[in-house]
Amino acid sequence: MEELLKTLLGKRIDVTCGTNAAFRGDVIDVKGGVLFLRDEDEKVAYVAVDKIAVVYECDEPHIRPGFVS
Repeated sequence: MEELLKTLLGKRIDVTCGTNAAFRGDVIDVKGGVLFLRDEDEKVAYVAVDKIAVVYECDEPHIRPGFVS
């Protein structure tokens, strides 16, 4: 899992740990069995890699200035 997460450096992902915990953020580092995720508020979450059950890459929607959808 740690090797997979290293390939996602700089990307926004969703991480699920079990059934109750989910996190979203940009992967800023993976080392020592810990995933470092930065959220939209610039806060960093430290997630134990061995507790991660599922990882999703997030699709960033294209923003078109001047148009309201």
